[in-house]
Amino acid sequence: MTLIEIARKGQITPEMKTVAQSEGVDVQKVRTLLADGRLVILKSATRDVVPVGIGELMRTKINTNVGTSIDFVDMEEEIKKALVAVKHGADTVMDLSTGGNLDIIRRRILSEVSVPVGSVPIYQAAQNPDMSVDDMFNAVRKHASDGIDFMTIHAGVTLSAVEHLKKRQRILDVVSRGGAFMVAWMMQHEQENPFYAEYDYLLEIAREYDVTISLGDGMRPGCISDAGDAPELMEVVTLGELVRKARSEGVQTIAEGPGHVPLNDVRASVMAMKRLTDYAPLYLLGPLVTDIGPGYDHMIGAIGGAVAGMYGVDFLCMVSPAEHVALPTVEDIKEGTIVTKIAAHIADLTRDGQKDRARTWDDKMAHARKNLDWKAQFNLAIDPEKARKIQHDRKSSSDACSMCGELCAIKIMRDALRDKL
Repeated sequence: MTLIEIARKGQITPEMKTVAQSEGVDVQKVRTLLADGRLVILKSATRDVVPVGIGELMRTKINTNVGTSIDFVDMEEEIKKALVAVKHGADTVMDLSTGGNLDIIRRRILSEVSVPVGSVPIYQAAQNPDMSVDDMFNAVRKHASDGIDFMTIHAGVTLSAVEHLKKRQRILDVVSRGGAFMVAWMMQHEQENPFYAEYDYLLEIAREYDVTISLGDGMRPGCISDAGDAPELMEVVTLGELVRKARSEGVQTIAEGPGHVPLNDVRASVMAMKRLTDYAPLYLLGPLVTDIGPGYDHMIGAIGGAVAGMYGVDFLCMVSPAEHVALPTVEDIKEGTIVTKIAAHIADLTRDGQKDRARTWDDKMAHARKNLDWKAQFNLAIDPEKARKIQHDRKSSSDACSMCGELCAIKIMRDALRDKL
């Protein structure tokens, strides 16, 4: 049986216990949410990795994407990126490689990384210029058998959605790489998306390995003006249908959400997706809330991610500073992961089941600042290395920081109140 089926029988597994302890949530609540599909536990049946819970009452999780491109094939650098991401707080890593020996790269990442790993099998299938239906499903099976814990499948990109896309005349037609592969294949072959038409077979593979299906948002908007249009909404409705079918077959599912959304539409977008997918765990790239920030898209994504998390998004995909510009460097991965981790924590300060734990972290930092306790401040910082370096390079002659020195408001008040006691 799969984890979701075991949960429905009222049984508790070690994975459920681990997630409950990590999240500070009662294990029976974890079991119930898992049985209902409102929580997934990422852990392949074939891989020994610490399971990660994503969904209702859980911490907002973050994913970091790594992977080669056709232009830059350096497996060792991608391994470094994955390890840096985990060091700085990534809960999962996805291998999005498209260049080099994809089997070797994926297996190396799986062997080196201590967190759940995701992939997009269509990227490998599409290496064949004449990609067949068999190529698509063989790639899914290969990734699952290698131990991939969750995989993005663009099953919601249907012929009907493509017809709406043709009528809509978006500024940016399709910006999802996997979505573009599927649209191009359907138009060339004049056939329905195989992952939709043969969804039952996809679920058979997923069930065999207990791999979580992340239903890709192939029709996501690629700019602010394309947000909330008919192709996007039609795909979300289809994703809801696919979520319900997967649950009935004992397969865990995540729904993926839009990429570019105006800030004032984030709440409505998140709540609509949640309702239409029966409150499946929701995974967003960003969302990016403006289009004008190349080089700063990690910050734009963090702004959108914090707001989206406040309204119920469960899983944030890191956006790097190099988004829309280039393949990210190791430093880009570090920066993107850290700012996304901050966004997730900001969301957790408002999140049922986690806000008290999140507030405790902030309160500890506040007390450390009140006491001018630099060691505690650095230990509590989300990036201790950077905080220490800044303080060291611009050190004050007093025990306060060099912004104010002896004129530090905290220091003045501490001394004034002490004189009154």
